[in-house]
Amino acid sequence: MATPVLFIHGLWLHASSWDPWVQVFRDAGYEPHVPGWPGDGDTVEASRANPDAIADHGIDDVVTHFAGIIEQLPSAPILIGHSFGGMIAQKLLGQDRALAAIAIDAAQIKGVLPLPLSALRATLPVFKNPANRHRAVSLTAEQFRYAFANAVSEEESDELFQRWTIPAPGRPLFEAAAANFNPHSPAEVATDNQTRGPLLLIASGKDHTVPETVTRATLKQYRHSDAVTDIKTFPDRAHSLTIDSGWREVADTCLSWLKEQSL
Repeated sequence: MATPVLFIHGLWLHASSWDPWVQVFRDAGYEPHVPGWPGDGDTVEASRANPDAIADHGIDDVVTHFAGIIEQLPSAPILIGHSFGGMIAQKLLGQDRALAAIAIDAAQIKGVLPLPLSALRATLPVFKNPANRHRAVSLTAEQFRYAFANAVSEEESDELFQRWTIPAPGRPLFEAAAANFNPHSPAEVATDNQTRGPLLLIASGKDHTVPETVTRATLKQYRHSDAVTDIKTFPDRAHSLTIDSGWREVADTCLSWLKEQSL
């Protein structure tokens, strides 16, 4: 039986943005699954047309949603998450719900202290209005270029924006921002779990939204666990690395790491 691979998208991207990865992983012998977040439409267009359905889902809602999907799978999956999807993947791995996880430019978990200015600027469209905690927020093409696609051409950035972007709930960002002041933060991950499966953290050297310093600080949070925790950096890539013209290199890196882990 083929091992399930569950892809988890982050804020502002639709689940279908993983479509190019699906065929590559299927060809490699896995069984890919690409569900959306709670409230997402089946397509980019449907999601844009109904932002109210997307609004006000927090981190715990999303974790519960994906935990329910995992329970329906024939066996424990490998998780591959990007941005907030990377945080969700780490939470689910820490709960022993997965064989392994790959967190690509993952949103910062509780305990991670660096807050680079570029990350503040990238998330300003949400934080500029406290009411956005309960709303779904869309990016403009210019905001998307800064937050995601600053390492590719403006033409490619605009194409990615038109093809894959959807409104995102503001609530997960507010929850993550307050994580270190909240003893029961939903952004907390069981980083000291000794028996969990292996974890690969992937960082991008030009990422404005989740700079490499954040990913390296995340790695340090796992120092009390003997479980496999690896890191790989793409120095010339930014937050769009899973969807832009260089996506295949990232996908192949994930496949190679899984092979190293005998998965």
